[in-house]
Amino acid sequence: MTHVLLLGGTFDAHVLSTRLHEAGISAVYSYAGATLTRRTPALPTRVGGFGGVAGLVQYLRDQHITHVMDATHPFAAQISAHAIEACAQVGIPLLSMERPAWQAQSGDRWTQVADMNAAAAALPCDGGTVFLAIGRKQLAAFATQAAHHRFVLRVIDQADEPLPLPAANCELVIARGPFRLDDEIALIREHGIEHIVSKNAGGPDTYAKIEAARQLQLPVIMVDRPQLPPRTQCETPDQTMEWLAHAR
Repeated sequence: MTHVLLLGGTFDAHVLSTRLHEAGISAVYSYAGATLTRRTPALPTRVGGFGGVAGLVQYLRDQHITHVMDATHPFAAQISAHAIEACAQVGIPLLSMERPAWQAQSGDRWTQVADMNAAAAALPCDGGTVFLAIGRKQLAAFATQAAHHRFVLRVIDQADEPLPLPAANCELVIARGPFRLDDEIALIREHGIEHIVSKNAGGPDTYAKIEAARQLQLPVIMVDRPQLPPRTQCETPDQTMEWLAHAR
């Protein structure tokens, strides 16, 4: 009997959970639980980590998982790497659904960097207002290397724990995508944003800020996706369902 573990937390994973439910396929949806406000998936859910590779291997065996679909965020590298190793140990198929990365277009002023430390180092030395469109988890580099800047940080929800950025130099914007181009231009103008730091998440939901930067000729520091070991990949829920049909 097919029993799928869907590693989620993205809109595409939410869509895929609905597709699995509608197809009558036995599956469980797992996500980290990092955000307080979230879409409710159509499948039975579990929240939190597995306890590393060993914990995930034990879960796969205990729950008689037959297939794993990794539809986590492209920057959720740890769980993706653990899934690759755990599935190899147990000997079950794994598919990674990952939307294509954004590509620089004519008019874009991108500086591509490997990680957040490099992104913080790439900001100009003379300060300025920086739009951090990177979530709240990887702010330490900006607190230590670029504290002389003023930051506008957009997050999905308000968390209880304090941010590492100096409160006097950081304004919090709470919003969930998809975002419209006109609204992104208005946000940039309202806050006097001069630089944008973005993860290369891909997909349409948060691309409007990149379009806005292009129109306003603002520089963008684009953080590349983490490198992962080779694995079977696709780009859409449709392709994922086709893979499962063949894998079964």
